[in-house]
Amino acid sequence: MPDVNVVGSGPNGLAAAVVFARAGLSVQVTERAATPGGGLRTEERTLPGYHHDTCSAMHPAALASPFFRAFDLTTRVPFVIPDISYAHPLDGGRAVIAYRDLDHTADRLGAAGPGWARLMQPLLNRLGGIVAFTGNQLLRWPDEPVAALRYAVDVLALGTVLGGRILKPDAAALFAGVAAHGAGRQPSPATAGAGLLLAAHGHARGWGYPLGGSQAIADALLADLAAHGGTLRLGTDVRLAGDLDPARVTVLDTSPEFLESFAGAALPPRYRRALGRYRYGCGVAKVDFALSGPVPWANPEVGLAPTVHLGGDRAEVAAAELAVARGRVAEHPFVLVTQPSIFDDTRAPAGHQVLWAYTHVPRGSDTDMTEAIVRRIERFAPGFRDTIVASASFTAAGLAEHDPNFVGGDILGGRVTVGQLIKRPVVSPRPWKTPVPGLYLCSGSTPPGPAAHGMGGWYAATLALRDEFGIAEPPSLAP
Repeated sequence: MPDVNVVGSGPNGLAAAVVFARAGLSVQVTERAATPGGGLRTEERTLPGYHHDTCSAMHPAALASPFFRAFDLTTRVPFVIPDISYAHPLDGGRAVIAYRDLDHTADRLGAAGPGWARLMQPLLNRLGGIVAFTGNQLLRWPDEPVAALRYAVDVLALGTVLGGRILKPDAAALFAGVAAHGAGRQPSPATAGAGLLLAAHGHARGWGYPLGGSQAIADALLADLAAHGGTLRLGTDVRLAGDLDPARVTVLDTSPEFLESFAGAALPPRYRRALGRYRYGCGVAKVDFALSGPVPWANPEVGLAPTVHLGGDRAEVAAAELAVARGRVAEHPFVLVTQPSIFDDTRAPAGHQVLWAYTHVPRGSDTDMTEAIVRRIERFAPGFRDTIVASASFTAAGLAEHDPNFVGGDILGGRVTVGQLIKRPVVSPRPWKTPVPGLYLCSGSTPPGPAAHGMGGWYAATLALRDEFGIAEPPSLAP
């Protein structure tokens, strides 16, 4: 019998499993799917030889994560960190581009550049403190209060209607695209906070891409787990505690919805009511494309950007995200694109490429967005349709069926609002520990929230080591 059960093999579940195994405990990871990795999976979704990231594609959070830095991820997995972090095409063949080099970005933004530099440079100067603040939980006093205060001031400024006065139009469009990763209304403090952090990472360590796809990150975690005696069961559906071998601790890399059904009456009524009040965010509709060659972007420099935000100007991005927040499919949706084949020739047959694209839709939507996404790309890349060899789509409902952790197609583990960054999934100084003895939650529905950073697993595991096993000193994660 294992000391620890981990349910779910996403980045947080695997991070927790690695910590337990390195502490000398026996660990069993149980995964519903036939392949491990959760949101880190890379699969042949269109045709043989075309390797598509199922969920996560770019990984600024993995490069910045204290867990993955301690794990020394970049020595285990080869990463490409491009000179361009992301591009935002505009009509008329124009584009605004975020380079890793902040000065170069500001120069290329022209009249909008000084405002962008004034916003970003103070964040870069204190990025370590900001990462420490946002990478924990808002109920904890920040280790670097000045950094946290600077970040909070910028979030409040950009997260209100006054934010439109801070940046000139081109820079405002660039920021709107990166803020749309937060999947919510613009302006709002939550989307502004997500945008600021992602943009700062883009000018610091960069937006990294693991060669071969996101699966490489999962594989590195699994290799370390196996090296320390951990085991993995695939294709095993867990619904109740009786579906697992008895263990002293069980850690769920799952949604709060699953936690409620898994633990059932063992949860106190007050805690169950709190879980019932937890709110999920909008859904994602995703399309993977196999292409006969590069995307014919109207602006050739966009072809050098691994991540592309398609949404037009700031007002158009805001209108698209507002429509989704109001429960409608946007007529002109914001589309997030990655084109990893521009630097990774392992992803497709010679001369061909893969393209990853998603857009936000109402949660649970069964609308296939393939044609809408193609039209959106065609607006900025005329002739794109002619390069498509094959495509495979997920509706939001289909994504939830593929991975029940994505409730209604919500890939962020719950609505990202200021309130739900404090209440994730409940208000507690130790939100990873449930009231059921030995039962923990570690998914993106716990602090510090979504992204492939492994920190939820790290926090849950180190807490359980101390409380359940009396191990106060976390194990080394070094190779």
